[in-house]
Amino acid sequence: MTHLVLGAGPIGTTLALRLAERGDHVRLMTRSGSGPDHPAIERVVGDATDSEAVERAARGTEAIHHCIHATAYRAEVWRRELPAAERVVLRAAEREGAVVTFPESLYGLDAAPQPFTETSARTPGSAKGAVRVDLLAAREAAPVRTVSVAASDYFGPLARANAHAGERMIVPLLRGRTVRPLGSADHPHSFTYLPDLAEAMIRAADDPRCNDLMFAPTGPAITQRELVARYAAAAGVPVPRIRPIPGAAVRALGRVQRDMRELAEMLHQWDRPFVMDSSATEALLGLTPTDLDTAVETTIAWWLDQQR
Repeated sequence: MTHLVLGAGPIGTTLALRLAERGDHVRLMTRSGSGPDHPAIERVVGDATDSEAVERAARGTEAIHHCIHATAYRAEVWRRELPAAERVVLRAAEREGAVVTFPESLYGLDAAPQPFTETSARTPGSAKGAVRVDLLAAREAAPVRTVSVAASDYFGPLARANAHAGERMIVPLLRGRTVRPLGSADHPHSFTYLPDLAEAMIRAADDPRCNDLMFAPTGPAITQRELVARYAAAAGVPVPRIRPIPGAAVRALGRVQRDMRELAEMLHQWDRPFVMDSSATEALLGLTPTDLDTAVETTIAWWLDQQR
């Protein structure tokens, strides 16, 4: 089976490697031609917003995995860049008769009641969430099979700077410094293991029953404080001091700092419980979340290897 993966970030790279390791042929398209070295991965230079480039890369493929994102964490940038890029990939998929999978967030879902499920109302309370709702609607209206696989905040190998449970948490922990989680450290929060998201996207592409929003297998919610403690145990280091960044501070900084203003819009994910239930997708695809201890140990082992 031949797959086209657009983007070599944490999700695209993890997905491409898993496909290659199971024996599939993968074309991995990025602007620079970057990506992992593997005999089954063909790295292609191209812009995912260029119709001709994407159509060339998609020739002969049976599945396309759209793992790119916008150039900035801002709703207006998402609105300007993402719909156009997705129209390009959907047209290419239509020409080839290929299924398209998209990694997705929970931004587009109503935060109450919880836990989130695949059928939660799409009534977001943020501008970013509104963009996600429109993207979901456009995918579902496309003349090709599409599957959006939603994850909560992810962690795992390759999950670096943009992951709340990645670099922001692990680097200070390994250096013996204070960890500064966003919002509350003591509310339950769902964290998705990145390889579980990739596996769900692969299984969903393989399964013709999948043609809607699905959830990546995600284990029971834990607090940020508990996750830090588990990371510390896996790394063999003392549990660091934890000083959460309160929502009031984020909102105050948001008045003068654009990045903080964008984070403030999503504080509802961090200053109260934020829990998803992926059991329906798990049952359909025959998947279960990776055991948390295994996921944490693998994540820390990867980070320690990066520091050698």
